[in-house]
Amino acid sequence: MLTLNTPLVELHHHALPRIGQTTAFKLAVEIANITAKPDARQATVEDLLHYLPMRYEDRSNLANTSMLQDGQTASMEVMVRVGGIVPLKGGRIKMYEFIGTDGIGQVRAFWWNQIYLNKVFNRGARVILYGQWKWNRYKNYFEVENPEYEMLQDEDDDIESSAIHTARRVPVYRKLGDFRTRQLRSIFHHVLANLSEEVEDPLPEEIVARNVLMPRGEALRLIHFPGDDASIDAYTEARSAAHRRLIFEEFFWLAMALGVRRGERQTEPKGELIEINDRVREAVRAILPFSPTNAQKRTLKEIVDDMTSERPMNRLLQGDVGSGKTIVGVQAMVIAVENGYQTAMMAPTEILAEQHARNIKRIIAAADAPYRAELLTGSLKAKEKRAIQSAIAEGDVDIVVGTHAVIQEAVQFKKLGLAVIDEQHRFGVLQRAAIRKMGLNPDVLVMTATPIPRSLAMTVYGDLEVSVIDELPPGRTPIRTFVRGEDRRDKIYDFIREQIKIGRQAYVVLPIIEESEKLDLRNATEMYQTLQLEVFPEFKVSLLHGRMKPEEKEAVMKEFIANHSQILVATTVIEVGVDVPNSSVMLIEHAERFGLSQLHQLRGRVGRGAAESYCILLAQYQKTEVSRERLKIMEETTDGFKIAEKDLEIRGPGEVMGTRQSGIPAFRVANIVRDQQLLQQARKEAEFMLNERRMTRETDRLISYVRSLPRFGLARIG
Repeated sequence: MLTLNTPLVELHHHALPRIGQTTAFKLAVEIANITAKPDARQATVEDLLHYLPMRYEDRSNLANTSMLQDGQTASMEVMVRVGGIVPLKGGRIKMYEFIGTDGIGQVRAFWWNQIYLNKVFNRGARVILYGQWKWNRYKNYFEVENPEYEMLQDEDDDIESSAIHTARRVPVYRKLGDFRTRQLRSIFHHVLANLSEEVEDPLPEEIVARNVLMPRGEALRLIHFPGDDASIDAYTEARSAAHRRLIFEEFFWLAMALGVRRGERQTEPKGELIEINDRVREAVRAILPFSPTNAQKRTLKEIVDDMTSERPMNRLLQGDVGSGKTIVGVQAMVIAVENGYQTAMMAPTEILAEQHARNIKRIIAAADAPYRAELLTGSLKAKEKRAIQSAIAEGDVDIVVGTHAVIQEAVQFKKLGLAVIDEQHRFGVLQRAAIRKMGLNPDVLVMTATPIPRSLAMTVYGDLEVSVIDELPPGRTPIRTFVRGEDRRDKIYDFIREQIKIGRQAYVVLPIIEESEKLDLRNATEMYQTLQLEVFPEFKVSLLHGRMKPEEKEAVMKEFIANHSQILVATTVIEVGVDVPNSSVMLIEHAERFGLSQLHQLRGRVGRGAAESYCILLAQYQKTEVSRERLKIMEETTDGFKIAEKDLEIRGPGEVMGTRQSGIPAFRVANIVRDQQLLQQARKEAEFMLNERRMTRETDRLISYVRSLPRFGLARIG
């Protein structure tokens, strides 16, 4: 018998029909690829059974020729009378066909380029066909093209027990490598038929009972081959009892993994404790360029409470664009520096890292503070990089600002006490772990300007405490947003011209850099030339994109900040961090190509001063109803959390956050938008099991089990 742990490469040892050694190995390779297992030999029957149908079809009710309607999709049992290969177009194309009967009328079935069927359908064979039946008015019979088929072996065969592909509720799978849905259906059927009746259930009985869950083995069987009374709608919408069980289980193990990770960090030893005294308070006050908002004060207190505790801080600072997260992060860095620690700030792009470094140095200089801040990025010349790395190792640098270069092996901190990671979702859990290992278990503060829906935060950041800056600084004027079509382009240009004449500046953002043959999109280079030479020859237009050298980007940004150029044509490289208070217009070309959260981030590049600001979404939005609906949301609200919820609903977590970068385990069954209620239930159960007053032998078993699940990375992440 098979078990869930049986390696797929060994399936051929179990005498399963049509699963030989080659087929077993190919299947193992494909499943290993989609489960991110480095070796095909690690792929198991359990991994295979989590390759779920993409939809289900009801083929259970057999029709006959007296009931059929032209164009109807149905299953029918027929007997083969005569069949053969028909060459077409000079023999280049071959078709197999047979004429049969259902006992009432005559039917024809045919398949293109599948001449091997001539050996399958013998005269007198009984077969169930499933497909779309069409009436041939010239021959006066129904015919079906390329139908699914199921052979009935002899007169004693029972249709219900022998049919896999027809006469039942049938799973339909996405193609997997060379495996098509029919072959996959056969494989799943034979694997499940040979799976041990005693499938181990890792969930505690009390949790299964409390949440009215189906046993695991039964769920794995029914999710592939629903029962005769199953609702196709419930299966299609993942509302069946089988789906519910597997969704709950997936969320439960994720919640357990995050809880274990959080618990371990709370027990990790910390370096010297951070102290807050009058000297530190004065240093923090001295660097503030403005009066903080109540939200900034509240979140700083939460951060300080963490920093002064005996366990390392692991906190997410979340705030909408323009809410002032960076200055809160800098205040925390000053507290650490005043306590004798070094600090690091990591940013996802060189432009953002350069801007952070520039702003921090300006703040330090204005406060006449004795801190040394240095920028460390991958594009620095080798000599400069070595000099900065040496100074960091000696402890001469108090604040290091950089990109991924900060966590390279060549960087050795003397006493790293605080790491601030900006735009966390662009880094990921492993990189967060890497920077933690570079210090004496330093405090970690991660920041994001991307508002994160609660359901997503529970899965991605479940191991972090969360602070939210939910208040904008005074003096910020709300940004007015308009969706416009191509027919309004000239009027938009006139409006930009008027804004520049009164001293303002404008961004023009495009999704790509150079011309693409596949997409009819205006590209940044072409747009820059058109705007400078034809549309706005009286103004200075600049170009900024990710392929430029760092010194080129720096020069362009300095020019725009100083208002020496009035229009900046850019790609999404300016999505985060770029801060030019004088800019008042954001024109986004092909807005329908962007995610809502990305549009919101881009919109946040204007409205950073007191002047009224505008975001114009230029789109071919009239082409689809979905595009119209999405962009209408941008006109209706500037609330980043509402926009993020809608973006998550439309695009899913992988697209919104970037699954591979964010460390979100790829869900096999669950969907955090659709299944929020089950997410809440599973998280509640995991928290109950991990409650320190309830550390039982069963809890130890659950922790050991979740550690064994490689997709949660507990073996790699501290």
